[in-house]
Amino acid sequence: MHKKEEKTMECAARYPIVLVHGVGFRQRKHLNYWGRIPKELERRGAQIFYTGHDAWGAMEHNGEIIRRDIQEILALTGAEKVNIIAHSNGGMESRYVIHSLGMAPYVASLTTVCTCHHGSRTIDRLLEFPAVLFRISAFFVNCFFRLLGDKKPDFQRVCRQFSTAYCAEFNRNNPDAEGVAYTSYGAKMKNGRSDLFLMVPFWVVRRYDGDNDGLVSVESSKWGVFKGVLEGAGRRGVSHEDAVDFRRHTCRSFDICSVYVNMVRDLVSAGF
Repeated sequence: MHKKEEKTMECAARYPIVLVHGVGFRQRKHLNYWGRIPKELERRGAQIFYTGHDAWGAMEHNGEIIRRDIQEILALTGAEKVNIIAHSNGGMESRYVIHSLGMAPYVASLTTVCTCHHGSRTIDRLLEFPAVLFRISAFFVNCFFRLLGDKKPDFQRVCRQFSTAYCAEFNRNNPDAEGVAYTSYGAKMKNGRSDLFLMVPFWVVRRYDGDNDGLVSVESSKWGVFKGVLEGAGRRGVSHEDAVDFRRHTCRSFDICSVYVNMVRDLVSAGF
C-alpha cells in the first residue's frame, strides 16, 4: 500500500500562481510543460494556473492571449492579483503584458527563469543568413505548429524578437512597472554532454554569448533581482529543459522541484 502524500501549506501564496511557458512548446492537459513542478507546488498549498498561448506566436499575439487568461483567472478566483512564474520567452511576453498591455495593477510579482532579456548575439549572427532560408524554415515550422494547435504561429518574427537590437528597444519600451516585484534566475550547462539534445546550440551559444543553458546565456537571463544560476553540484549542470523538469527526472546533484518550492516560499515571505 502506498503511503498517502502529506499536504502542507508552505506554498500557499496570497495570490494565485500563473505559469507561463516558453517558445516551441504548448501547455497540454496530458503532457505538462512544467513536468512534476505544478503537482509539487499544489501539494504544498499553491494555487496553480496556466496560460494557453501559441508555441511560436509573436510577442503581440501571445501577449493578448496571456492578458485574457490572467483576467479569466482573476475572475475565477476572486483574487486581486496574480504571481507570474515564466520560463524562457514567456518572461518577455509577461513583461510585455504587464507594461504594454496595462496589467501591472493585477500582477504582484514576475519571476523569470532562463529568459533572454537582453537578446542573443548568436541569433544576431543567424539573422545574417540569407532571408530566404528563414522564410523556408518559417513555412514548415508554422505549418507544423498549426497542426498542433497554434492559432497564429510566426517563426520568423519570433526569431527576430530574440535579437539584441530588438531586446534593447523592448527593454526601453517596457521598463519595470511600479508595484511589481521582478526576480530572475539563469541556468548553466557545464559541458556539451550535459544535455545531448542541446549539445550543438550549447557550443554555438557559448562561443558568442558565454555560459549558457543550451539556448539562453546567463548574462541575458538577468533581470530585476537576480537570484543566481541554476547549475547543481555535479558535472552535468542544468539545461534550458532541465529548468522546467522536461525529463521528469531528479539528478543526485539537483532537484528542480525544490527550486520552485523555494521560489514560492520567497513569494509567501514577501506577502505575495
